[in-house]
Amino acid sequence: MSEVLLEKTAKPERLLSLDFFRGAVMFLLIGESAHIFFFVINPEAEGTFWHSLGMQFHHHPWNGLRMWDLIQPAFMFIVGVSMPMSFRSRTLRGDSYALIRKHAIQRAGLLLLLGWALYCIGPGHITWRFHNVLSQLSVTYLITFFLLKYSLRTQLIASLVILAVTELLYRAAGISGFDQAFVADKNFGAYVDMLIAGELNGGH
Repeated sequence: MSEVLLEKTAKPERLLSLDFFRGAVMFLLIGESAHIFFFVINPEAEGTFWHSLGMQFHHHPWNGLRMWDLIQPAFMFIVGVSMPMSFRSRTLRGDSYALIRKHAIQRAGLLLLLGWALYCIGPGHITWRFHNVLSQLSVTYLITFFLLKYSLRTQLIASLVILAVTELLYRAAGISGFDQAFVADKNFGAYVDMLIAGELNGGH
């Protein structure tokens, strides 16, 4: 009994590697917000090592991959890794599943609200977009939360099904004007952008 009580009251240990990774990603995002990375791609330096390195801090236009294309997936990865540890910590503290679920739904709703609100500042009117990480996290956070209580096998199967359905929709949805899976602004993702936001995402 005393061991269980000690486990519940002990301060949870931090996963330092995850904290470091989170800090590095946030540092890079702050750099982008401050427009620091635009100074490292001076056209006069084109062809040099430093110019090539600087290009890694900018998205590839379409068909390719740079380091910066991995920042948003990294952010999603950090949240996904944190969730089961947070879930376990709260469970050990005695929080019920119903309470944790309520907080998860509230958090997802707040993320969606903040994500949409950010896009309303520029236009000055209500704009529904899923182009930023906050609004996308609101959806993926809930999906992940409801999968947490299932076995690893079920989680892997669900992940593969999601990937397979996405691939199938891109390749075989057959929507006129959006039926070219690997052409920018002509695929199923562009169709969803038009359906929800009424406009295409500048980053494709």
